[in-house]
Amino acid sequence: MDPSGSWRSLAGGTNLLLDSPQPLSLESLALFGRFVFCAHSRSVLPQEITYALSSVPVNRWTPSFVTWFAGARPPGPPGYLLPRWFFLRGLAVVYFSAFYSLAFQIRGLIGPSGLLPANLYLEQVAQFVGASRYWYAPTLLWLSSSDRALMALCWAGMLASFALFSNLWPRGMLAVCFLLFLSFVSAAQEFSGYQSDGMLLSAGFLSLFFAPGGWRPGWGEREPPSRASLFLLQFLWFSIYFDSGIAKYFGGDPSWRDLTAMDQYYQNGPLPTWIGWYIQQLPHWFHATTTAITLLVELVLVWMLFLPRRFRAICFCVVTTVQIGIILTANYAFLNYLVLALGILLLDDLFLIKFLPQSCTKALREEPSYNAPKHMQAFVALDLRSCSSAASGLEKNDSETRGPRQTASAGGIWPRWASDLVSASALWLRAFCLVWLLYASLYVVLEQVFRNVPLLPWRPVSLLGPLRITNSYGLFGRMTWKRYEIEFQGSNDGIHWVAYPFCNKPQSLSEAPRMYAPYQPRFDWNLWFASLGVWRENQWVLRVEEGLLSNEPNVLGLFAANPFPGDPPKQVRAVLWQYWFTDPASKRATGMWWRREFQGLFAPTLEPGPDKTFLVTQWPSALPTPP
Repeated sequence: MDPSGSWRSLAGGTNLLLDSPQPLSLESLALFGRFVFCAHSRSVLPQEITYALSSVPVNRWTPSFVTWFAGARPPGPPGYLLPRWFFLRGLAVVYFSAFYSLAFQIRGLIGPSGLLPANLYLEQVAQFVGASRYWYAPTLLWLSSSDRALMALCWAGMLASFALFSNLWPRGMLAVCFLLFLSFVSAAQEFSGYQSDGMLLSAGFLSLFFAPGGWRPGWGEREPPSRASLFLLQFLWFSIYFDSGIAKYFGGDPSWRDLTAMDQYYQNGPLPTWIGWYIQQLPHWFHATTTAITLLVELVLVWMLFLPRRFRAICFCVVTTVQIGIILTANYAFLNYLVLALGILLLDDLFLIKFLPQSCTKALREEPSYNAPKHMQAFVALDLRSCSSAASGLEKNDSETRGPRQTASAGGIWPRWASDLVSASALWLRAFCLVWLLYASLYVVLEQVFRNVPLLPWRPVSLLGPLRITNSYGLFGRMTWKRYEIEFQGSNDGIHWVAYPFCNKPQSLSEAPRMYAPYQPRFDWNLWFASLGVWRENQWVLRVEEGLLSNEPNVLGLFAANPFPGDPPKQVRAVLWQYWFTDPASKRATGMWWRREFQGLFAPTLEPGPDKTFLVTQWPSALPTPP
């Protein structure tokens, strides 16, 4: 602003409001109002005004609001090139961990001789829904679900995630990773559908719109992320926390309101760590404090996402500390690592560039808008003249240099209207998808808060259901107050029983709980969920017993070892134990991390029968009430 108090163009020095040769359009007035708001609030948004006013679109098929919503953000600070780069590397690590862990389990879980064969499941889906089966179960396993096909899926997923980490064709690799992981989740039945699976599919799908194009995009400075895709990923991060906070405080579990929810959390969670043992020994005031902090973060602090950038940086530091604490005390596979990666999107280039060497960010630092003084960045190329006249002038120049009906392109000579129509169609399609996803994301959060949203249609949300990309989250809305563990045992005489050792879940009393996240042992994980119910609700447990009686290699591969390496046992049973952490005195005296108490049979005891059948030799009696 000059001394006389009027806005003037840096390039021409004219008063753009008083000296404009034509009346200002509504679009220009709206942009000017946005500029005044940003200047008044001292928000770091001037480059958006610069981009919108100096880079006037000449495509008649693309209104400026569509470009603003779904097109690339303007270059320059604050920018999100660095957060995007780090987020995509983190997403690649999460994808790799998911496919890597499946490579050791997938044949035993859903292979033809596994616990829940995918081929039998897909046959049932085809029988019930007919031609719609490809939509209700979108999976490449329709082509083949053999052991070789399952392993090919895992290896292809690992290669694609490694290419994504190496920044090779990010969009293409994201599409491959999403399709392959969706193929597994759609056919895995009881061994999928975890909240972490939904988070990964949501983040992976949204990243298709967020990632830069090209084979080797570098920092992606030629194609900054769009506002809509960035906001949707940030909103996914927000909904994971906020939905969980709503489920905790309003879900009906009184332990969250009386601050006792964390008293037994470290002991009774799915797969604890050895650090969790030590944290469990701390006094109640510590657990009450962590409970209050959890509620404060999930219900209040996460709203800093919608505040200026300094508040978002503070929020990032707090939630990152919380996530690191969770990772150290419990194994929740890749869930917390994915939330950490999403949290990076709270930051911007101006924040991250301070912590990186200049040699790595040379391309960003050489951007003119990054080098401009902060007080001048708001006015670079600022021009509030009529957008229509600017557009017509640009079109006139193009027509003089390129001819009346043609424009040069990398692929040859095309009519200008055709080129404009193709680019506009792609942008409109992207905008339509992003609006759809935004509606679905907002609907799910509103439904979590208000339980029902009668005035808004549900159909657009339900149509996305098979893709598993719009989900509600409610982590630990209800706490478990007892720890039960299922153990499989074999016997040749029905008297002496030998346990099958697990790979990851607690079993040996003297073995310290291990840390292995982001690796996800789905078999061990599902056994913890099964212990919270009854065997009739988890009949795949009987499939485990049948596989052990047959010495099925893929089922045995889910265990750490086979105690019957020759002939299989004559009987197999699943028993239930209740586990507790030992106290410090007991651990010093005995060296034991756990103590346990036998509860009885969890599922029927089986033995081989004629013609590859199995007979029940003992039925379980009444078991303790599930926690």
